[in-house]
Amino acid sequence: MYEDLKKEAAAAFEELLDTAHFREGSLLVIGGSSSEIRGGKIGKDSSYEVGTAVVETLMDLAAKHHLRLAFQCCEHLNRALIVERETMEKYGYQEVTVVPWLHGGGAFATNAYYHFKDPVAVEEIRADGGLDIGLTMIGMHLRRVAVPIHLAHNRIGEAIVTGARTRPPLIGGERAHYHWEEGK
Repeated sequence: MYEDLKKEAAAAFEELLDTAHFREGSLLVIGGSSSEIRGGKIGKDSSYEVGTAVVETLMDLAAKHHLRLAFQCCEHLNRALIVERETMEKYGYQEVTVVPWLHGGGAFATNAYYHFKDPVAVEEIRADGGLDIGLTMIGMHLRRVAVPIHLAHNRIGEAIVTGARTRPPLIGGERAHYHWEEGK
């Protein structure tokens, strides 16, 4: 079972990367419900093992592609995020004091906390994109303007998976130019 979850997570993540074309060093938010993956109701059937399978897979792929990850906690921790201390410092995010566990943070955030080299919790971020596994509502952690990505690989276990990327806001109206034109 866990091998299938790893394959599904890898397929969804790789499809997101192929579609969104994130730059090296981009920050991606991952929201996930192990309960939804198992076919249960969010927050009611958490599984550390399911979280491990998906989180380790995503962390390995992110490292391969030189991307930063933030794992969203559950609503009981106000959707705080677990990131590497280096990421927090790079972006100037505010550290908060909490250690997630299976029923207060969720399987994804707990796994991230114990798999990152130097984990910290932060209250909010502005990510370049991300994956939402099980309708965990990652939108609050995306930069303006969020663009949904409908994935062909849209399931991990029983959970619905959606992707997102962001783009800079378009301003200026009909006279504006949105691509650099040298000399004009």
